[in-house]
Amino acid sequence: MIDEFKKFILKGNVIDLSTGVIIGAAFGNIVTAFTKGIIEPILGMFGGGPNPDLKLALGEKTIEVVKKNAAGIEEKVNQIVPFIQIDLGVVIGATVGFIITAAVIFFVIVKPANKLMAMMKKAEAAAPPAAPAADIVLLTEIRDLLKKS
Repeated sequence: MIDEFKKFILKGNVIDLSTGVIIGAAFGNIVTAFTKGIIEPILGMFGGGPNPDLKLALGEKTIEVVKKNAAGIEEKVNQIVPFIQIDLGVVIGATVGFIITAAVIFFVIVKPANKLMAMMKKAEAAAPPAAPAADIVLLTEIRDLLKKS
């Protein structure tokens, strides 16, 4: 069982996959920093911040609050406050952050990688075919001689 585990761990695919995950996590930190440090402040100039204050109250309750009036006398006042809120601003902020992250990854990594792969495929297609091995050439000559006789 231990030998099988060693073979599994030392397979190239496992090592490649783990390396990719580590590199991806590190790049994720770069994208997050770019989004939070550059993109969100720019969006904040137009929208009031990365997470707009959009809360939807599902239920309200009345509480008694002690406040001072204009004369400085404390009096009890009933105040209606929401007790269940759905924070839509956080959801909208996370969605915008996801779209920005996906766009950065697409335009910085995926698009250039696709272009590079297409260029490599063109170069492979344009290259002349490799010369056949010596044993193949010898066998071809023998076949041709046999056909003549």
